Amino acid sequence: MKIAVGSDHGGFELKELVVQFLGELGHEVESVGCHSLESVDYPDIAEKVCHQVQEGHCEGGILVCGTGIGVSIAANRHKEIRAALCHEAFTARMSREHNNSNVLCLGGRVIGPEIALDIVRTWVETAFAGGRHQRRLDMFS
Repeated sequence: MKIAVGSDHGGFELKELVVQFLGELGHEVESVGCHSLESVDYPDIAEKVCHQVQEGHCEGGILVCGTGIGVSIAANRHKEIRAALCHEAFTARMSREHNNSNVLCLGGRVIGPEIALDIVRTWVETAFAGGRHQRRLDMFS
C-alpha cells in the first residue's frame, strides 16, 4: 500500500516513527511534511495528504497533529476523504471495516508510540467490509 503521511510540528516526532514503521511493514510512504519541529499550519499539511489520496497517488493517508483533532477536521473538509481520529486499535479497525476510512488521524501528544503503532498496523491491515456499510457511505455522495 502506498500511504501519504504528514504532520504539523506537534505531531512531527510521532510521524517520524510512523514513517519508519510503515517502511518496516513493507508499505511505500510519501512523506509530505513537516520535516522539523518548526511551527507549521496543519491545514496545509492535511491538504497535501488529502490531495495525494484524492488524485490516486496514494491509497491512504495518515495525519498527525498534537491532538489529532485539527488534522481530522481539516481532512474531512475535502471531497471523497473519510478521515478517522483514532485513539486505540478498535476504532482504527472499525473506521476501516465499517466506514472505509482513507485517512487515519492521530494525536502525537495524547497517545504513546506503542499504542500509535498498534493503531497504524490495525488500520493498514483492515479491509472494508462493504455490504450494508457501502449503502451508508453512498449517502455521503
